[in-house]
Amino acid sequence: MGRIRQVRQVLRLAHEACLGQRAIATSLGITRDAVRKCLQRAQAAGLGWPLPPDLDDEQLEARLFPKRGTPALRAAVHIDWVEVHQEMRRKGATLQQLHLEHLESHPGSICYSQYCRRYKAWAKQLKTYMRQIHPPGEKAFVDYAGKTMVIVDPSTGQERTAQIFVGVMGASSLTYAEAHWSQQLPDWIAAHIRMVEFFGAAPRVLVCDNLKSGVTKVCRVDPVVNATYQHMAEHYGMVVIPARSRRPKDKSKVENAVGVITRLILFVLRKRVFHGLGELNTAIRELLNDLNARPFQKLVGSRRSAFDEIDRPAMQALPSSPYVYAEFHKARVGLDKSVIVNDRPYSVPPHLVGKEVELRLTASTVEVLHGGKRVTCHERGPGMEPAIHPEHLTPAQRHYLMWSPEDALAWGLTVGPQVQAFLLARLPQVLYKERGYRMTNGLKKLVREFGEQRLDAACGRALQLGTTSLSSLRSILSHRLEGLDTAQPDEAAFDHGNVRGSGYYH
Repeated sequence: MGRIRQVRQVLRLAHEACLGQRAIATSLGITRDAVRKCLQRAQAAGLGWPLPPDLDDEQLEARLFPKRGTPALRAAVHIDWVEVHQEMRRKGATLQQLHLEHLESHPGSICYSQYCRRYKAWAKQLKTYMRQIHPPGEKAFVDYAGKTMVIVDPSTGQERTAQIFVGVMGASSLTYAEAHWSQQLPDWIAAHIRMVEFFGAAPRVLVCDNLKSGVTKVCRVDPVVNATYQHMAEHYGMVVIPARSRRPKDKSKVENAVGVITRLILFVLRKRVFHGLGELNTAIRELLNDLNARPFQKLVGSRRSAFDEIDRPAMQALPSSPYVYAEFHKARVGLDKSVIVNDRPYSVPPHLVGKEVELRLTASTVEVLHGGKRVTCHERGPGMEPAIHPEHLTPAQRHYLMWSPEDALAWGLTVGPQVQAFLLARLPQVLYKERGYRMTNGLKKLVREFGEQRLDAACGRALQLGTTSLSSLRSILSHRLEGLDTAQPDEAAFDHGNVRGSGYYH
């Protein structure tokens, strides 16, 4: 995520989601100091949220970070105390030596006494646990169940496993589950869309595991969320906060829900034979409704009633239209002024040749983004034929692209009827568009050299001679043969010794 995109996220979370600086820093994987200074810069520049629609990334950067402004802010050096703790378990390890190694890679960092004090403070927390408190409507936890379900093809008898997606609200424990074929990105995104539709509203935070469909780069400090997953969350006004790697307590709510789903739904359905995803999801939904309506053992009400009373009023309303699945990819524009998607070239403006752009791919469109702006959009289709917008071409390229035999015939009629007749006789013999285009340009060159009247007469003469080649046409014009009388001479009407007559040959 670039610096300016991160600034936009900070402003959105601060003004629209009303999150504090700590929550924003955790969501975006940056320090609280960076969040504070970003908000200060925005306030000094007179910017709030939403930003003006015509304010692109370059203009926003110029307003927030002017060239003559203050020097760049230095981020605090992060120390991985888990790694330090593991090193301290080695024989002969000392904090003094580890501090010296830290200073070699981070000159100017904290002194040795601070290093020891911070490590000891961190070590005291190893055996303590923080109770998680879930505000109403704030968090939804998502994960996949370890157990899968078998679906049998009725025609072939082939078995195929289906993955079980589980989502649960933090405050009420309302649970959602469904089956789909894989944990790939399209199924992952579609499951989230159906989950928020099942809830009838959207939470403010999504806590997910570190699967590739959700997190591109796993990191305790600065995880990189998949661009499509982030885009889907923004559509519903949600924030994605991945759980830390190998820290299941970060998403203990859904870990417990997976166990409940496994015991009360998947185990109940273990002996049934399913022949399709629809049939399996129908059975899951019936048991899921019973689970959510089942009374709590120690509390009043059920998951459904607690959701209606606690979570639902605090959640965000769903947008008017559901999310349209889109994938984001980086691409570099080639010298042919195009980018390749599934082996098919799509044209882009010429000034972007050699530059890196971002592609937003949906089932029906290919959008090209540069500098936070959409520069062009194509209709997505199969095959390998280039998709080209005429405005992306030079005048000569555009003329060739738009040329057709009908255009050539219309031009021929403006020169003369014999020229059009010549084209009518010649164009059916052309097998490729390029040859027809070059032949038409050859006729236009003859017009410039010899004039329209002579060319029209020459075309008539060539048709009488039964030739349609440009070389013959040029020969007729060069030798001025277009004006010769083509009538056949009459036979002699007198007798002579040298004239044999037609009867001589029979």
